[in-house]
Amino acid sequence: MKQPKNVRLFDHIFLTDDPDNNNVEAAVEKGMYRNFGKRVMDIVLVLVGLPFVLPVMFVIALAIFKSGGPVFYSQARLGLNGRVFRLWKFRSMVVDADEALADYLASNPDSAKEWQISQKLRRDPRITTVGHFIRKTSLDELPQLLNVLKGDMSLVGPRPMMPEQREMYPGTRYEKLHPGISGFWQISERNNVSFAERARFDSEYYNKLSLATDIVVLTKTLAVVCRGSGV
Repeated sequence: MKQPKNVRLFDHIFLTDDPDNNNVEAAVEKGMYRNFGKRVMDIVLVLVGLPFVLPVMFVIALAIFKSGGPVFYSQARLGLNGRVFRLWKFRSMVVDADEALADYLASNPDSAKEWQISQKLRRDPRITTVGHFIRKTSLDELPQLLNVLKGDMSLVGPRPMMPEQREMYPGTRYEKLHPGISGFWQISERNNVSFAERARFDSEYYNKLSLATDIVVLTKTLAVVCRGSGV
């Protein structure tokens, strides 16, 4: 049988670079790691890492508590098959940050344009002193380990998006994956990527999803944390 153009071997099956190939998509979704092994790895790694992570989380929680306001922040995000779940993070912004953002964008047209394109601000005035540190080191994401244990998220996957952002997202692969604490976008030069361009990262990860891919992403995630290059 003739093999498709531009084939790669992942999860012991052939994939192509064409994300709209229905035969390829059907083959991809049968991968054992994708449907079973990935979930097992998530649970095992989180449970093994908790004894080391919990002391760090305690120190961060204490620092945020001393600065005043809630320690944690939760927000609705879209998960697998479009299901909405509550994502948890350490609070890195001022209290009532969503309201503060609306006021700030209303009075700063250039920042409003930046937000419209990337859904992020390079210089976000809402970030607290503690918040700057935990965001740079990506430690604000640690409470999402609970989301991973619950099955809302995976250690590796697309960047979780808010329900209202869905209409801005041009791809279809996001709903076929669990959002991840880390992923292709998270380890990229993410400040230079528009929100819509995230779809490219998600399609690439969807096609390349394998144990080897996830190990590479997790390894690079540690490098991002050590360099303090998060945002």
